[in-house]
Amino acid sequence: MVVINIILYSLFAILVGLIFMGIGRKVSARMHLRYGPPFYQSILDIFKLMSRKSFTHNFVMDLGMVMALAGLLGTMLYVPIAGHSAFISNSNIIVIMYLMAIGSLGMAMAVTASGNPNATIGISRALTMMLGYEIPFFIIVLGLIISNNSSSISVIAASQAGSIWNWNIWHMPLGYIAMEITLQAMMGEKPFDAMIAPAEVASGPMVELSGKYLGLGLLTHAVSIFVETGLMVNFFFGGGSNPIDFVIKQLGIYLIAVIFDNIFPRYKIEQAVKFLWIFPTGIAVVQLLLLAF
Repeated sequence: MVVINIILYSLFAILVGLIFMGIGRKVSARMHLRYGPPFYQSILDIFKLMSRKSFTHNFVMDLGMVMALAGLLGTMLYVPIAGHSAFISNSNIIVIMYLMAIGSLGMAMAVTASGNPNATIGISRALTMMLGYEIPFFIIVLGLIISNNSSSISVIAASQAGSIWNWNIWHMPLGYIAMEITLQAMMGEKPFDAMIAPAEVASGPMVELSGKYLGLGLLTHAVSIFVETGLMVNFFFGGGSNPIDFVIKQLGIYLIAVIFDNIFPRYKIEQAVKFLWIFPTGIAVVQLLLLAF
């Protein structure tokens, strides 16, 4: 039964993430006054990529791509969906923070092994960006733990039940603002997308990926979207009364990120890290002090 739950939850997260990516592409196209592809285009892309010939450089690249996807899927299994997770009732946010790093490190290992300098530059920027957003993210999480006297995501989500006015977005507005900015960086959306800058490093980590490897990269990104928006829903929007309610809230959060992605220009990597250390970190610290005192 546990194995079936894991498979179903994994497929659900992948499907939702791919549909979100397709909807995001459609919204971006309309903002650019284009028609854009259908919302299910990302699903079609996966089937197309998985059927094409793939090129790999070595075993480390193969292992890294599998590790990246497996790490994000493992993280997803600990994220409660409308109060339910795959196999654990009290998902600890500290455990999730450790697991989230596995996906990034797996991708770093894979693309660095390719030997392409653009991929190496892109992944070095991505790891530097992690230094930028992990600090405000940790401070926000610490505030949630103090506010709820628990590090369980299930407890944090359950404490907001009963009414929309119980949501943490009203009780911790500064924490929400800091988390919104941090989420933009975690998802790699503008202005925090220096790691994939196509005009500079030819999409960075993705430059050497082809066929099945590019498909695995898209699947990894889809699951990361599900995990990160899912955390946001549980932290500030009361979780969800059912999976449909949960996914609708996730979609709203994701579309905010997509809209900002189409509005803002790209920061340089040093500008992005400096911005994250000053603004969302500062806002999160103020929220933490208000909660503590």
